[in-house]
Amino acid sequence: MRLLDRYLFRELCVPLIYCLVGFFVFWISFDLFDKIDDFQAARLTTGEVVQYYLIRTPELLGTTTPIALLLALLYTLSNHGRHNEIIAMRAAGLSLARISIPYIVVGLLLSVAIFLLNEKLVPNATEKAEAVKNKHLRDAGKKGWQYQVNFRNAHDGRIWNIAAFNTRTCEMVEPHVEWKLPDGSRRQIIAKSAERENDQWVFRNVELFSYAAKVDFEKDVLPVRTNELILPELTEKPEEIKAQVRFSRINVVDASRRPQFSLGEITYLLTHLELNPRDRALLRTQFQMRLAEPWTCFVVSLIALPFGARSTSRRNVFVGVASSIFICFVYFVIMRSGYALGTGGFIPPWLAAWSPNAIFALIGLWLTWKIR
Repeated sequence: MRLLDRYLFRELCVPLIYCLVGFFVFWISFDLFDKIDDFQAARLTTGEVVQYYLIRTPELLGTTTPIALLLALLYTLSNHGRHNEIIAMRAAGLSLARISIPYIVVGLLLSVAIFLLNEKLVPNATEKAEAVKNKHLRDAGKKGWQYQVNFRNAHDGRIWNIAAFNTRTCEMVEPHVEWKLPDGSRRQIIAKSAERENDQWVFRNVELFSYAAKVDFEKDVLPVRTNELILPELTEKPEEIKAQVRFSRINVVDASRRPQFSLGEITYLLTHLELNPRDRALLRTQFQMRLAEPWTCFVVSLIALPFGARSTSRRNVFVGVASSIFICFVYFVIMRSGYALGTGGFIPPWLAAWSPNAIFALIGLWLTWKIR
């Protein structure tokens, strides 16, 4: 890395950190005042409140990082412009594209970081935060239970009907499982409970029914009864069942605002469940949203560059900041609108997720190219 690149990178990092910390403190303060009564009613300690907000931090970073990067870039470029540093660099033979490389790299790195956070931490953040919040309540033992969990694993030909499923401990109450074997015969399990042990489902107080090929389930078949039964062929993992539970209870409005699942969860749901056209459109849009959303940081860096580089006076600084913020506001409105249209099945998922990025990235490149 050249000395100039290190200087530009350092000058950007300082305001970027200030902006991120400022947004984080503002958000915690606002949310804490809103939830302080709930925290007191839940008898949370200071450490547990801190844990609650640490769990929620990745979700916040995904939302605020593009805005923080925009403000930091505008400040940094405007500061360089007021001190004629950009003019000096260009007079030395450096193009604006060459000068912008450190900023583009920062945008790309932040995009990768947000993608990893969204993939690993964000999907289950709300559930984990609520678990911390409700851990001291009298009915905490009931927390985490989801009732009447029913789904069909169309890929493997299995139907699960679970009276109650605990998303924390992965316990099942009265699980019923039906599936078909390659030879055409069928099996049915009716158990009192089930738990996950050593990466396998262990059913207890079980009745196992076996039906020959082309025999109706209604025919009298004596079950095999046993206290405990392990069937390795039942490959559904707890994470996959949790994803199905969350999908069955997803709010379409929330789904149109931001991705709710990781790429792995979406792939599982698309390939294993029987979906109607609307649910399939929702999941495909979520998949494209998950890929496209982190690139917001990269697009923001392209938008901020031409406006910040023009700033050579106080008036130009104000105009540049106002113009770029307005463009970014329009960008986010179009992005949310595209998500809603894609989730509803009105436009193709790839168009809904990627068109805002493509349009505004091209606008940023065009405006940068116009600067002489």
